[in-house]
Amino acid sequence: MGSEKTLPNLLAERASKHEHEVALRQKHLGIWNEITWGDYFKKVEQLSISLAKRLDFKSGEKLAIIGENRPQWLYSQMAAQSLGGISVGIYQESRPEQIVYYLNDCQARIVVVEDQEQVDKLLEIEKEIPLVEHIIFYNKQGMRHYKHSKLIDFDELLDHGTSLIEDNRHLIQEKLAQRLGNEYALVAYSAATTGNPKGVLLTHESLIEAAKSLTMVDKMENKDDYFSFLPLSWIHEQVISSVIPLTTGIVINFPEKPHTVIGDLREIGPHTLLAPPRVYQKIMSDFTIRMEGASWFKKKVYQTFKKIGDKMAQEKIKKQTLSYGEKLMYQLGDFLIFSAIRDHLGLSRIKRAYIAGAALEAEAFYFFHSIGVNVKQTYGGTELAGIAFVQHDNDINVESAGVPLPGTEVRIGEDGAIYVRNFSISTEYLHEEDRETNIDGWITLGDCGRLGTDGHLYMLDRGEDIIKDQNDKLIYPRIVESKLKTSPYIQEAVCFGKDKPYMTAILNIDLNSVGRWADKNRIVYTEYSDLARNAQVVEFIEQQVTGLMGQIPAYARVKKFTILHKQFTADDAELTRTLKVRRKFIEDKYKMLINGMYSETQKVTMTNFEKESIGEISLQVIQLNMKQGVA
Repeated sequence: MGSEKTLPNLLAERASKHEHEVALRQKHLGIWNEITWGDYFKKVEQLSISLAKRLDFKSGEKLAIIGENRPQWLYSQMAAQSLGGISVGIYQESRPEQIVYYLNDCQARIVVVEDQEQVDKLLEIEKEIPLVEHIIFYNKQGMRHYKHSKLIDFDELLDHGTSLIEDNRHLIQEKLAQRLGNEYALVAYSAATTGNPKGVLLTHESLIEAAKSLTMVDKMENKDDYFSFLPLSWIHEQVISSVIPLTTGIVINFPEKPHTVIGDLREIGPHTLLAPPRVYQKIMSDFTIRMEGASWFKKKVYQTFKKIGDKMAQEKIKKQTLSYGEKLMYQLGDFLIFSAIRDHLGLSRIKRAYIAGAALEAEAFYFFHSIGVNVKQTYGGTELAGIAFVQHDNDINVESAGVPLPGTEVRIGEDGAIYVRNFSISTEYLHEEDRETNIDGWITLGDCGRLGTDGHLYMLDRGEDIIKDQNDKLIYPRIVESKLKTSPYIQEAVCFGKDKPYMTAILNIDLNSVGRWADKNRIVYTEYSDLARNAQVVEFIEQQVTGLMGQIPAYARVKKFTILHKQFTADDAELTRTLKVRRKFIEDKYKMLINGMYSETQKVTMTNFEKESIGEISLQVIQLNMKQGVA
């Protein structure tokens, strides 16, 4: 085994020292199946030999992987890296045309996919991906009658590797010994809020350094549980699910199916969780709805202790002091109700719950801390190998993105741009034209912010999204959008106003919370579109927006808004696969609607709407009541 610290060498080392300890768990047919470090390494060894001997996979080649979070995903990645190859994660929900882009961009010859759905996508676009020679699938369901020459059963490859292993064991040992820390380990594609995704090349060293830096702040111990449900194509998930286990021995738990995530989370009760704000907001919203339907007694008990829980959250976040009696009451509340809530949510053992991808609203922050869940904001990016800033347990700040990890430096440019420097940064891309400017190791991801005297980083907005009004005052759409999303009835908000006389917004309502409100008010509806265009719902959301805009400076307030008849989705390219808003795409797609909000019209009719079965659709433009102080 080589002395260089690479991901395959760390796996071999851990398998040697902790062979019988659990590395992974995968739920299948309701049963959690355990995979030891010895089993993990053996599968990688078998697959590596098959890739090398049967498919002639060579050092420097790309191996693309498309599928849900599964052990086979990690086996495939590690096998490619053992041979000096580079893994390329592709979001499993990508549409065929997006897969064409990814596969041609990374020039993968071999693709590992999960199931029939992904196989069908690739066969549909076969002529558009001429470089792909082999498609390896690891879920056989529905695949019995597929006879295509490019298709290979994953288990067949493992069996083939088993038959070759005795005569070729030296091959893997030699390959591991040849591996170097500065070799490229994987390609991670950027979120692409504007333009096409860019493939970032990350080395073994940068990934290991990123993992070590995070665990210096938040110690993750051997056999701690982590619940892995976000796409492994996302760099944040990649570092925690595939790298940190190699350096700490934490156990990775994969859900059975995407729709069983909440139930599986409750069963595992992990010590660490990573999720975007939308997941936390949904958990809070669902809990709030359940409490509204609870018995009078349960609601009374919860409301009684919620007040003291809120005070405890204030103590932790705003450094306020609680009396001895209040602390005693909180302990009683924790015993009677908060611990039960955490257990119900699957957060009974949680040590930290990371927020990634965007900022969590203050209301949700306080809710989770009031029930004893340590949610922590982070900031990072693909080029930073994941998380580069995180809040410390004793230094939680609702408004900040955290403080730099050990070894990470930050400075703010004259234009407000955030510049970062550390040992994990990559400015290497698949294509030269995508290369980021690197001046003495400093790079910027395009975000603007400020550094507080407390050492925290405070995010403002993307540089290209900042608006300057007619009086040269700066407006940060992200801040206005965040304020709108503090309402449990508003799921998403996208604001506009560049080179315009006032601010406008397109809103998505929250189907669960607004649906619950509609049921209470005996409003009949069958789908999201009915609810979003219902006159009573529109009036209710107008009241919500009016109240929230009263908390925003007058020059930055939204004057008009519309509720979209559909939810923004990644499938329609309005969101990235990590659920970030693609503002420019939305601006172009809904140009007619946006222009309507800058006219005197009260309704905008859009014709030939994309993917709609109806020929046209009319949406109401809501102008906020001037008497209520919104101008």
